[in-house]
Amino acid sequence: MNRRIAVCLLGLMPFPAAAEFTTGGGTYLCDRGVEVPVAYVNADDGSVAVLHVEGRLITLLNEPAASGARYAWPSDGSGYVWWTKGDTATLYWRDGETATEAVLYAECRVKE
Repeated sequence: MNRRIAVCLLGLMPFPAAAEFTTGGGTYLCDRGVEVPVAYVNADDGSVAVLHVEGRLITLLNEPAASGARYAWPSDGSGYVWWTKGDTATLYWRDGETATEAVLYAECRVKE
């Protein structure tokens, strides 16, 4: 499933014809037994993560992060934030009105 998501994303990303890219991902197992499948597409001019969360596909763009990799939709509004560091990840919900982030799923690790 992750490979199909990555291939679909290629048509949406503004890559030049000769752009080099890599794909990756897996299914993360989070607290409370929740599974989050994630596909990553990385290129010289940007990276995206596509998550299957709450019954729908969520596409998030890589953002600057002091540590790890942070993916979110670039807006001042509300939305999901996927933050990976080492072999763990956390899914947040960012509230655009209060500028706060609440943890939805913590301690996510790639299933082996």
